[in-house]
Amino acid sequence: MCGIMGYVGPQQAAPILLDGLRRLEYRGYDSAGVAVTNGDIDVRKAEGKIDRLADLLNSSPLVGTIGIGHTRWATHGEPSDVNAHPHTDPSGEFVVVHNGIIENFQSLREELEDLGHGFMSETDTEILAHLVAREYDGDLRAAVRAAVAKAEGAYALVVMTKREPGKIVAVRRISPLIVGLGDGETFLASDIPAVLHRTRDFLIVEDGELVVVTEDGAQIEKIEGGVIDREVMHVDWDAEQAEKGGFEHFMLKEIHEQPAVVTETLAGRLDEYGNAWLEDVKFDDEFARDFDELWITACGTAYHAGLVGKEIFRRLLRIPTNVEYAHEMRYNDPLISAKSLTVAISQSGETADTLAAARLAKERGSRLLALTNVVGSTLSREADDILYTRAGPEISVASTKAYLAMLIAQYLLALRIGRVRGVVDEDLAGRVAHGLSQLPAQVEELLHQESEISAAAEAIVDADDVYFIGRGLDYAVAMEGSLKLKEISYLHSEAMPAGELKHGTLALITEGTPVIVVLTQQALYDKTISAVQEVKARGGKVIAVAYEDDDQIHKFAHRVLRVPRADDLLGPVAAVVPLQLLAYHVARLRGHDIDQPRNLAKSVTVE
Repeated sequence: MCGIMGYVGPQQAAPILLDGLRRLEYRGYDSAGVAVTNGDIDVRKAEGKIDRLADLLNSSPLVGTIGIGHTRWATHGEPSDVNAHPHTDPSGEFVVVHNGIIENFQSLREELEDLGHGFMSETDTEILAHLVAREYDGDLRAAVRAAVAKAEGAYALVVMTKREPGKIVAVRRISPLIVGLGDGETFLASDIPAVLHRTRDFLIVEDGELVVVTEDGAQIEKIEGGVIDREVMHVDWDAEQAEKGGFEHFMLKEIHEQPAVVTETLAGRLDEYGNAWLEDVKFDDEFARDFDELWITACGTAYHAGLVGKEIFRRLLRIPTNVEYAHEMRYNDPLISAKSLTVAISQSGETADTLAAARLAKERGSRLLALTNVVGSTLSREADDILYTRAGPEISVASTKAYLAMLIAQYLLALRIGRVRGVVDEDLAGRVAHGLSQLPAQVEELLHQESEISAAAEAIVDADDVYFIGRGLDYAVAMEGSLKLKEISYLHSEAMPAGELKHGTLALITEGTPVIVVLTQQALYDKTISAVQEVKARGGKVIAVAYEDDDQIHKFAHRVLRVPRADDLLGPVAAVVPLQLLAYHVARLRGHDIDQPRNLAKSVTVE
């Protein structure tokens, strides 16, 4: 989710690059930098906000009319001046910026070190500069092709060299890239808002494509070769719409980013046999085999992700697992010991209650694992182990893509521990790995069902109360679905296990009361249907989230939101997406401020 800028033309590049990066600040970042060529390549970069980079450029200006720039959201290596982009090869003749993940960066780094290469940073990006320089034989385009053939992952790469002035070469593998076409000048960026004030004409670089940018325009090709005739897109959006990628709200944009987020979270961490490599999870096999209890602590959406994690760890690892609200755990004298592993979950890594609970766990002798989205956050600095979700910046207060990434990360952690403990055999691990690999496409498929979900939203928009039910993992999904609805639509909503409905809440079900049921757990299907029948008998309006091949649910539900068939263990990933969209469309119909709901903040940094 980093920001990329590039410029080739008659004007001084540095001010244009800096301006474009400022317009990409909404994407989030922890450092920024630019590189300009004017005979030699000159780089300026700094940790922190763009103002620091601007101060650096004021005191030490860059001169040149071709350049590239970058705002970094750290993945490999903490935020620092050294780890900030751009990165050069040892000669300083080649410079790169890069978004995304190089899955095989460690093996590439070791291979290059064996050949005598030394590295300045901890990043996977610097490896790409070395690879391009090593492959260069007079043709930058060919060198980039050869380099990306060796680099596995999901990324966007932008390369410039002093040997071929007036040219930038870029590649897209999943991470977005666009080209802006001006009059005698050409722009490159990761998102349209960066240059929308300079041009309205764009070329969209698609996945698996390479683009050569000069002041005369751009030529798009397949990475493996072959020119593509891409139609110019004229954009009429205003700047605010452009920041949202043409979506009406950031929340909707972030929901639609989830296939890419799942891909990013998995990238380089899992093979087809279910072996998981988690780069910042440092505990050894002895600890993985010997700890006897697992604690999960979090708040809000992260807590709901922890509820899913509890079931994952119990089912796959057969380990006693406790999930505690952080604000309760810190005061209730939890029975945590040195034989425990505590997983603290926080999107920001700065949630005050979660930090306090995590510190308590460490005081009791537990090993602490931070599951967070932000490199260098307080939680990540204080933990023994870190599992970064790689969801990228999330702007909408109501979390969607960060939640999904938290789920994926917990599956990976369970596989990592389960294989070592011997409780997850190769067959089961392979099935889970295969299921995880299918999730990006399945989530993408769900995003095409907005018309059905919008219709369901119209059916509940005027309700006074909405109830969510499910059993097992479906109950955890129901909890998150209910939270999303109340956060942004302001409808009163409750979630409970389906079996609990008859223990009091059934008294509130009257004619037309909406009840949303999640049905992905086959072992509990008949029991959940019994609760649905009780609702229907009292005139409740049932909306079901069920598998696409469930041929029974239409007998019991007024509306069915279908999800692709998956292993029941993975059901919570797909099942939550329709509920995210349902909440969004109800809030939209009610005319609320979806991205900034009343009384709520993105990161709760007070008790």
